[in-house]
Amino acid sequence: MKNASLVLNAVLAIAVAVLYYLHFKDRQPTEPTTKAPTAVKGKEIVYVNVDSLLTKYDFFKDTQKVLESKRFQLENDLATRGRNLQNKAQFFQQRAATMTMEQGRATEASLQKEQQDLLQYRERAAQGLAAEEQKKNEELYNKIYDYLKKYNGQNKYEFVLGYSKGASILYADSGNDATRQVLDGLNKEYKEKQAVPAKK
Repeated sequence: MKNASLVLNAVLAIAVAVLYYLHFKDRQPTEPTTKAPTAVKGKEIVYVNVDSLLTKYDFFKDTQKVLESKRFQLENDLATRGRNLQNKAQFFQQRAATMTMEQGRATEASLQKEQQDLLQYRERAAQGLAAEEQKKNEELYNKIYDYLKKYNGQNKYEFVLGYSKGASILYADSGNDATRQVLDGLNKEYKEKQAVPAKK
């Protein structure tokens, strides 16, 4: 009986060992798997030198000439009106002694009104010029943006950055400089539009 119990225990131990082996044989102890890092494709980035773009883009140069001319005309106009008012004031001072009190007050009131009108005119003209300049800047931005959209349609860049020395981009590799291509394309488009006569 003792031998049978021993044999039974041995058979059970072997059976447990076999079951243990069969159960865990497919589960090899795994080493922590570290995948090789997949190569991340770099972003396609180019930049445009904003300073060069502004100094060499014909639309911008033409716009600046027009605005500069209007500014010059406004300054001349204001200077002429200011001199006229000053001459009237001097004439009034010279003749003040020969005028009646009523004439003096009326002339003085007229000069003050003319001065107010001149100040209001200067303010309106300056605001008008500033509004025109803002409109031209928006037009400039839209022209550049629209061209870059077309340009990017062919080249598939993820970013086209604006670079200027001392701005937030501290360094830009000249191999990624697309200024010349963008500038040439913008100027070509601008010249083509200038060559087409405006519809009446």
